[in-house]
Amino acid sequence: MKGVTQPRESRRDNLRAQLQEAPSLQGWRSFFLLASLLLAFTLLAGRAVYLQGLNNDFLQAKGESRYSRAIEISATRGMIVDRNNEPLAISTPVESVAASPADIDITPEQSQKLAKLLQVNAAELARKFEDTRRDFVYLKRQLPPEQAAKIVELNIPGVFLQREYRRYYPAGDVMAHIIGFTNVDDKGQEALELAFEDKLRGKSGHRRVIKDRMGRIVEDMDSIRAPQHGERLTLSIDAKIQYLAFRELKKAIVDHRAKAGGIVVLDALTGEVLAMANFPTYNPNNRSGHDASKARNRAVTDLFEPGSTLKPFTVATALEAGTVTAESIIQTAPGQLTIGKATIHDAHASGALTVAQVIQKSSNVGAAKIALGLPPSSMWTVFNRVGFGTPPQSGFPGEVAGRLRAHENWKPIEQATMSYGHGISVSLLQLARAYSIFATDGELKAPALIKRDASPESSRVISEATAQAVRKMLEMAVQAGGTAPKAQIAGYRVAGKTGTAHKLEGRGYAANRYVSSFVGFAPVSNPRLIVAVMIDEPSAGQHYGGQVAAPVFSEVMGGSLRLMAIPPDAPMDKLVLPPAAAPEIKEEV
Repeated sequence: MKGVTQPRESRRDNLRAQLQEAPSLQGWRSFFLLASLLLAFTLLAGRAVYLQGLNNDFLQAKGESRYSRAIEISATRGMIVDRNNEPLAISTPVESVAASPADIDITPEQSQKLAKLLQVNAAELARKFEDTRRDFVYLKRQLPPEQAAKIVELNIPGVFLQREYRRYYPAGDVMAHIIGFTNVDDKGQEALELAFEDKLRGKSGHRRVIKDRMGRIVEDMDSIRAPQHGERLTLSIDAKIQYLAFRELKKAIVDHRAKAGGIVVLDALTGEVLAMANFPTYNPNNRSGHDASKARNRAVTDLFEPGSTLKPFTVATALEAGTVTAESIIQTAPGQLTIGKATIHDAHASGALTVAQVIQKSSNVGAAKIALGLPPSSMWTVFNRVGFGTPPQSGFPGEVAGRLRAHENWKPIEQATMSYGHGISVSLLQLARAYSIFATDGELKAPALIKRDASPESSRVISEATAQAVRKMLEMAVQAGGTAPKAQIAGYRVAGKTGTAHKLEGRGYAANRYVSSFVGFAPVSNPRLIVAVMIDEPSAGQHYGGQVAAPVFSEVMGGSLRLMAIPPDAPMDKLVLPPAAAPEIKEEV
């Protein structure tokens, strides 16, 4: 047989078996498919319930990111005003250009136009747009209004203006060293803007807005946090007196071709600083090309040897100790005094002088002899108690303590030279404050740059009798026969002292470089103002304090007394000037 044929009955049985199995297999597949669909639907439904009901933050955030933005609301920096509420520093609104890289949609042509208006490189602009995860980036800060308007006209989606504030200083260079300035973020960088940053700056707020695809705000949603604006700062400065002091100081420095200078005006009753000016100066409204060397407030941060302006403190110490009286005779002939290997000289020989005349004539020999009759500790104590060697605590950043060495290390020559202001260094503010003991019958007050609402506490340094005795001597110094007749003021009695000190150079003193100074107060009958003037390196032929600094004192003090309506205490035509042919009383240390 070539093959075996399956019987017909067998084939019929196989077919019947297949037909019986088919329905059961088809039912299982249907059940599996239905179960899978139900499971998938359950999972999807559960996920939807979870996302939309239990945890919808993610979807909400994704949705809002397409149209909602939280933008910063800048806080206005606190205004700075003078004691009469004249504005000295104000914040003006300006526009800055910003962008949202996530929303940016810009053509090459628009990019070129925008870069040109912003005055930046197009490649640099493109780099700022690269990170699309960022919602905010500055393109250019604090633009003029007309420039900002041209950028808005470009209608670039994702590019918008951001309101900011820029500091403006109405007094410009006149107040620069007191007020200081802020940077592009409106943060204080110098002077009182820096010292009172926490009080002035305030805190920015935030608000949520809806923007269209062009980046324009179409609706305010809510305010997340309101801005807290900075506090107002009222200074002790009188803007009118400040301008007067600056004008006269600048004139003197220009006329005498000086390197620099400073002036301080104090209220003798309260210790408040009514004016504080320096030259050279700078314009805080122009931050381009800023010269840091001109930003120093020399009256507070720079030190100098005060020269003969220190002699009244030496005499006051001796009067307190009882070693001399105002009428005690000091022999200054032959106009020089040798101590060890060093010799002290007077600018002119005077012979026998009273202690009062030592101040009037500014005798170095006389002051040295008075000092050598005292224990070093006595001089150091008075110098220290008037504030030399310690910061004046005015609140101004960078104020210096000066140099007052411990008296245990003084040699006789050092004690002698310190009596007339060599071997000690002070700031102009320290010196002005120290003179207040002669104007207030022996009491010392802390200086202040912020307006005071009440009289401050004071400490007694010398007795009332000593203060009044030295006051008389200082009045003699500005009269005919003294070193500073040019300090006199028509209608007012004036007291003060000149200083003409050689500047330090290397390990010695320069032969022809000087610091010229004058410190005084008026009216003598009831002292109200103290003015200290310092001129650094006058080089136009005159260098004595009575020639260079005293006239500045006269103009500033006279003008200030009249501005404050302080009544005169002397006849208007009673200036006691020396005869034209009389020799000038000189001093030099």
